[in-house]
Amino acid sequence: MSFGNKEFDHPESRDHMTDLKGRIALVTGASQGIGRAVALELARAGATVALAARNEAKLAEAVAEIEAAGGQAAAFTLDVASEESIKAAAKAVIERFGKVEILVNNAGITRDTLALRMKRDDWESVLSTNLTGAFLLTQALLSPMLRNRWGRIINITSVVGRTGQAGQANYAASKAGLIGLTRSLARELASRSITVNAVAPGYIETAMTAVLDEKVREAMIAQIPLGRAGTDAEIAHAVAFLASENAAYITGHVLDVNGGMLMS
Repeated sequence: MSFGNKEFDHPESRDHMTDLKGRIALVTGASQGIGRAVALELARAGATVALAARNEAKLAEAVAEIEAAGGQAAAFTLDVASEESIKAAAKAVIERFGKVEILVNNAGITRDTLALRMKRDDWESVLSTNLTGAFLLTQALLSPMLRNRWGRIINITSVVGRTGQAGQANYAASKAGLIGLTRSLARELASRSITVNAVAPGYIETAMTAVLDEKVREAMIAQIPLGRAGTDAEIAHAVAFLASENAAYITGHVLDVNGGMLMS
C-alpha cells in the first residue's frame, strides 16, 4: 500500500518504532499542511485515524487517500474555536471508534500584526483557536484514556513559542501557552501511563508560510544551520515517534524540529 510515493509495509515487517496498529488517533487541522501529513503518517504506521477540520471537502480527499492505500480513516467536522463544535466532534468520534488513544492538537491560525495595531479580536481569535481549543478537546477526550490507562497527547507548538516573533504576539503567546499546557498535563496524567509532549516546528513549507515575501523567506532560511525549510512530512515523523511505544518514557518534552534554528 502507498500514500503518494510512500510504500505501505506489511504489518509484520513494519518498524516497531512507529507501529501503531490497532490504535485510534485524532488529528485536528487535518485537511491540509502539517495536520494532513500527520494523519497520513499515523495511518501508514497502522493507526485508525479520525481527521478533523472545518473544510469537509479537503478532509474527504485525505480520507480517500488513506483508504485507497488500505488504511482506515473517517472525517469529522470540527471548529476548535467553538466549544459546542468541540463537544459535538468529540462525542461523534467516541461513538464511532469507542475511544481516542492518540490526540494530536494541530489546528491553528495566525492574525499577524504589530502589537500596537493588534485588535482584541485578533488576539482572542488566535488564543481561542490555538490554545483554548486544544485544552477543551483534550479535556473532552480524557476519560477513555484514563479508563484505559494509556494515551498519547501531542501538541503542535512552534519555535516562536520559545523565541517570540515581532508581529506575532498573539500567535507566539498561544504557542508558548501550549508548552505550559503540555508540561502541566504531563504531570497530571503520568500516573495513568498517558504521555503529553509537544512538537515545535521551525520554518516549514506549508500553505501558511507560502504567502511570505521571498525576501522574508530568504532571511528565515539564512537563520537555519541546515540551510533549508523543513517539510510537513518531517514534522509528521516526529509526531509518529512520540505516539509510539518507543517514546513511552518521554513526557513533558518539547521536540524541536527546526533544522537548528533554535538549539536549547
